[in-house]
Amino acid sequence: PSSGLSQASIFGASLGGLALNLRNKHPFTVRSTRRESGSSFDSCEMDAPPNTENVTYHNRPLIDYDMALFLAPMEMAGAVLGVIIQKLLPNWLYLSLAAIILGFTAFKTFRKFWDTHKNEKKKRAAAEALAHVAEHEPLTDDKESPPSCDTTARYDSNLESSSSEGAIGDVDEAAVARCEELLVLDSRQFPKEKIFALFVLWIGLVLLTFFKGGKGVDSIVGITCKSPWYGVLIGIQFLWTLGISCIFGWKLMKQTEEKKKVGYPFHPQDVLWDFSKTRFYAFFTFLAGIVAGLIGIGGGMVLGPLMLVMGIHPRVSSATTATMIVLTSSSVAVLFVTAGLVPWVYAVTFFSVCLVGAYIGKKYIDRYVKKTGKASILIFMLATIIALATVGCVVIVLTRLASANWCLAGFNEFCTLKEEDSDEDMCIVNRSRASEATVPAYKRTHRHCPVGVPEIG
Repeated sequence: PSSGLSQASIFGASLGGLALNLRNKHPFTVRSTRRESGSSFDSCEMDAPPNTENVTYHNRPLIDYDMALFLAPMEMAGAVLGVIIQKLLPNWLYLSLAAIILGFTAFKTFRKFWDTHKNEKKKRAAAEALAHVAEHEPLTDDKESPPSCDTTARYDSNLESSSSEGAIGDVDEAAVARCEELLVLDSRQFPKEKIFALFVLWIGLVLLTFFKGGKGVDSIVGITCKSPWYGVLIGIQFLWTLGISCIFGWKLMKQTEEKKKVGYPFHPQDVLWDFSKTRFYAFFTFLAGIVAGLIGIGGGMVLGPLMLVMGIHPRVSSATTATMIVLTSSSVAVLFVTAGLVPWVYAVTFFSVCLVGAYIGKKYIDRYVKKTGKASILIFMLATIIALATVGCVVIVLTRLASANWCLAGFNEFCTLKEEDSDEDMCIVNRSRASEATVPAYKRTHRHCPVGVPEIG
């Protein structure tokens, strides 16, 4: 029941965050300016003001649906392999691995926080200096006003005929029109086809989980790990998630290639997907999934820091990761509740409390980040959670080894049914028998008898 309540809590918390993330906008806005000499596109970190006759502002949703459709299934495919490896490892070994991996991840995330924090301080200092100059030196007619939106260097490098200001007057009008069309498509807050694809991924995940079982829940069709169909379902689950990831990874590369041709104004923290980067991030996301399945943690603890290393904006990273967690936690939570292992009242209570808490907490944190521009606080919170999880793993492995009389069990069999003893249980039994063998016979005979009461027989 504890695992089911944990999944219900995670589902509620992630759904509370998703309720806000669905309405939030990307921190960067694209400004499209139409002139007689041509059009220009600028990417800037600000809220989109109202459109004017010659200026149009385009803003994406905070959740990167394309990245979620590419990375989430790849992480799930890795988790399938990680769970298989985890079944073979004794508890003390995979908990020790968890402590090492999480400790390293926490260290890297804290370093990312410190670097981001220093960059934010530099930006605030520059903004304060600019405001000071504007206050003490009023602008005259012959002075240009400070630009409110910086053109991204990536955009300039994508057009051979573009000027340093991003003007594209010499570019084919068809390319300009296509660029505007792509901006409009990316500006949709609820892209139906992408949300439908996530729903299809979730449905497949739920059905496979119900048929295969797992997390202590039996299969609804009675399949056990000793059944040949168990391996077939694992293979289908692996190919299902890996196939979806490969399809949307290929789409990302094609979209990026087309956007480069038409001079799309990429944001400074966008990933320009080519074959090399797609292969690189797919490989490390797959490894992150293996680690998550191996040590039994949520994929967000590994995938979140990976996105930060990729250069994704912290707000976009947290929103996209939370969307992935909704897919996995909801399927497992539904499995526990429908199997009757968790009472409905308890599951709904834990779910509702975490939903409300996450919604309120994220609302105020997002407001603080938006007001101060200190997105590094999100990285600090993630690093702190990972560090606490590291400490928890160390404490658990030490307490379990102490309770097992420091018995280091060997590798487990891949398939052990509930009524069978695991290698770890046998290790404890053998250790107890070995310790009993060192006790003299007369002490073993009378050690369970109360004082003054002779043993019969």
